[in-house]
Amino acid sequence: MNTHMTKRIKYYFSHLEEILSGFFLITMVLLVIVNVLLRSIFDYSIFWAEEVSTICFVWATFVGASAVYKHKMNLGIDVLVLKCSLNVQQVIRFLVNILLLLINGYIFYMSVVFTSISWGKPTAVLGVSSAAFNAALIVSFGLITFHTLCFIKQDIKQMTNPGVVD
Repeated sequence: MNTHMTKRIKYYFSHLEEILSGFFLITMVLLVIVNVLLRSIFDYSIFWAEEVSTICFVWATFVGASAVYKHKMNLGIDVLVLKCSLNVQQVIRFLVNILLLLINGYIFYMSVVFTSISWGKPTAVLGVSSAAFNAALIVSFGLITFHTLCFIKQDIKQMTNPGVVD
């Protein structure tokens, strides 16, 4: 495989959440705009547009949350942590990431359970499985759990090799 193709594949995988979230967001917005225009100009409405837009909204939201988490752009209040020494800050960050791993891992597990329970329940309009909605939870919390593992790996590297920035 040539290096250009390898770089392109790496790019898409490293930006998977952003690409997926953007796709669902664009699809949702376009579908709503088209449906509004059809309704106001031709007095016709796409009967499934609201349900598909809702599915897109759910996917864009949860996968987008994973992208925010991956880039550490989520809000946090670290006033007290910043008053500690660098070593204590590293330990606190490590412990917080362990806690987040437990929480996100549990939510991931519960998402799998919830989606498997809802598999046979059809949606109201299209009649597709409700798993179309709920699978967004599995994907997003699976990715968030994966990113938390990566953060813990980085924390361990920084605690064992002070001065090395990853």
